[in-house]
Amino acid sequence: MGLTALLAACTNREDRPAATQTDGFQYVADRFADIEVLRYQAPGFESLSLQQKQLLYHLSEAALMGRDILFDQNNRYNLAVRRALEAICQNCRDDVDSPDFKALETYLKQIWFANGIHHHYSGDKFAPAFTPAFFEQCIRRLDESLVPVRHGQTVDEWLAEITPVIFQPEIMPRRSVQSGDGDLITASANNYYGDGVTMADVEAFYAKLKNPDDTTPVSFGLNSRLVREHGSITEKVWKIGGLYTQAIEKITAELEKALAFAENGKQKTVIAKLIDYYRTGDLKTFDEYSILWVEDVDSDVDFINGFIETYGDPLGLKASWEATVNFVNREATRRAKIISDHAQWFEDHSPVDSRFKKTEVKGVSAKVITVVMLGGDCYPATPIGINLPNSNWIRHLHGSKSVTIENITEAYDKASQGNGFKEEFMWSDEERALTQQYGFATDNLHTDLHECLGHGSGIILPCVDPDGLKAYSSTLEEARADLFALYYLADGKMLELGLLPDAEAYKAEYYRYVMNGLMTQLVRIEPGKDVEEAHMRNRQLIARWVYEKGLPGRVVELKSRDGKTYVVVNDYKKLRTLFGQLLVEVQRIKSEGDFEAGKQLVETYGVKVDRALHDETLARYAKLNLAPYRGFVNPVMKEVRNGRGEVVDVVLDYTEDYVNQMFRYGKNYSFLPTYN
Repeated sequence: MGLTALLAACTNREDRPAATQTDGFQYVADRFADIEVLRYQAPGFESLSLQQKQLLYHLSEAALMGRDILFDQNNRYNLAVRRALEAICQNCRDDVDSPDFKALETYLKQIWFANGIHHHYSGDKFAPAFTPAFFEQCIRRLDESLVPVRHGQTVDEWLAEITPVIFQPEIMPRRSVQSGDGDLITASANNYYGDGVTMADVEAFYAKLKNPDDTTPVSFGLNSRLVREHGSITEKVWKIGGLYTQAIEKITAELEKALAFAENGKQKTVIAKLIDYYRTGDLKTFDEYSILWVEDVDSDVDFINGFIETYGDPLGLKASWEATVNFVNREATRRAKIISDHAQWFEDHSPVDSRFKKTEVKGVSAKVITVVMLGGDCYPATPIGINLPNSNWIRHLHGSKSVTIENITEAYDKASQGNGFKEEFMWSDEERALTQQYGFATDNLHTDLHECLGHGSGIILPCVDPDGLKAYSSTLEEARADLFALYYLADGKMLELGLLPDAEAYKAEYYRYVMNGLMTQLVRIEPGKDVEEAHMRNRQLIARWVYEKGLPGRVVELKSRDGKTYVVVNDYKKLRTLFGQLLVEVQRIKSEGDFEAGKQLVETYGVKVDRALHDETLARYAKLNLAPYRGFVNPVMKEVRNGRGEVVDVVLDYTEDYVNQMFRYGKNYSFLPTYN
C-alpha cells in the first residue's frame, strides 16, 4: 500500500484537554459520547487576494460535494441509517426530552462524526442506547416519503432489513478487520467489495492485472468496488457515468469553476487533469495528475480531492474519498523548507542498510499550511500532516509533497489548558516541565520529519510487490515514518539547522511518545479489545519493542507509585539507539517485502493489550472527564456580493455549531441515492 496521512485523531493529544474559550475564540463546538468537537481558525485568510479567496471557495465547495461517497464506502447501510435518523430528529420532536430521543440524538452525532455506523477510530459498530421499539415508533410517525426505503420496498420490509443492522452487535460488527488468519474481506463491513467476494477472489483478480516487469504500475483497484456479477468478478469504477456519478459530477462542476481563478498555468493544468481523471476513472490519468500536483510547488493555494488513502480496506487497495483545501503559511514554512532542503543529508545519514537508501532524493517539498475546509475522510477527524502521492515509483522519480497543518495543531494547543492529565500520568515535574516548555515545538517538528522525510525515505527493491505487506502495510509504513522522525529529533543536526532551541528539547517528544504508546492511548480501546487501528498499532509496536529490548538496562521502565503505573525514561540516548535499530529492521521489511517478518513484528508488539494496565488507565482517565477523540467543524465560507451580483469578497464565519453544520451538509451536499 502507499503512504498515508497522519490522522489528527492518532496524534496522542490526550494530554491537551479543552478549554471552552481562549483568546476570545470559542473553540469547543460540542461534546458527546467519547468525542469533543472543536473549531479551528484560518489566520491570514482575510489578507489573501480576491482571486485566491474565490479559488478557495470553489475548491471548498468541491471538498463538500463528495460527503456521501465516504458514508457509502464505509458501509452500504450508512446513508439509509443517517437519513432516517436525520428525518426523525427533524420531524419527530414530541419526545425530545425522553431518554430514548436523547440517546437517538447522540447516536446520530456519532454517525455524523464517524461517517457511518462504525466508530471512526476503533472500527467497532456503535451500540445505540435507545430501543428498537422506540426506533420503529419514530419511523412509523414519519411521512412515508421520508423513510429511505428501497424501490418497491414497504416500510415494514425496510424496518425488517435495517433494525438488525443497527441493533444486533453480531451483524457487521467491524468496519474493517485488519489482521487474523480468516477472510479479512468477508469479515469486514465496509462497502469496497460486493456480496460474495472473498479475499482469495480479490488477490487473484489483481494478481492477473499486475506485471512484475512494469516499473511504473498504476494503483490497481484504487477507485473501484469489486463485485461478483453473473458469476464473474468485475470492477465498478467510481467516475462520472459510473458508481457515485451523482456526487462526482458535482465535485467536477466546482473544480471547473475553480479553473477560472487558478493562480498560474501549472495549477490550472493540475485542476484540469483531476477533472479528466474524474471523467474517465483512468488510473494512468490519476498518476499523471499526481505528478503534476507534486511538481506544483509555487502556488500559494493547494488542495487534495479524490480517492487517496487505503486504510479502510484490509488489503490496502481501495481508497476512501477525501478532501482538504488550504493556503501556505509562509512564516512557518521556513522550518519545513529547511528540512526538505537537507533531505539528501538525512537520507545519507540514516542508520538503515545502504541497499535500501535513495542515492538521489528527488522533488521533496515541504510546507506548513493553513487549512480552510475539510471533507470526506479528513472530516471531522482530520490530518495534521500529509505526505503524498502514495505511489512508490512516482515518489522515487518525481518526489513527494509534504505538509504540516499548523492551524489544526494550534487549535489543539489553544483549546487545551491543564486539567490534570499531566499530573495524573506523567512521572514527575521534570517530565511535565519538559512537555510544557518544548511539547508544541517538538510535536510539530515530529510531524514535519514524519511526513517530509520519514514517508519520503528509503526504496522498495526491484520486483518487490508494493502491496506485498497486505494488511500490515499501513502499520509498518507509519512505524517507519515515526521511527525516522524520532531518530532524527535527537540528532545534533536539529540544533545545527536551528530547528530546536537546545539539546534537551527532543526529550519532550520521546517521553510523550513512549508514554502514549505504552499506556495512555489505551483509553481509546474498549475493555477486552485488542489494538486494531494502524496508527495505534504503530505506536504500541514501537513503544513495546523499545521497552522490551531496553529492559536489560531499563532504558524505559514502568514504575509503580501509590498503586499507579507510570512510564519512566531512564536513558534518552540509549532510547534513540533503540529507535534506530528498529528503524533498520522496519525499513528492511518494507524494502524486501518480508511479509512474515512484518506480520510477526506487528502481531507480537502492536496488537495485544496488557489487560491490567488497560483497566488501570481507563479508570484513571475516567476521573479526568476528558474526551479521548477530537475533531472539527469547518468554518462557513460565504461569498459577499455587491448590488450588481458581483463577488467582492469571501469571508469565513466561525459561529456554526456541530449539529447545525451536519444538518446543513445533509441538506445541501447529499447527492447519492440511498443504496448504491
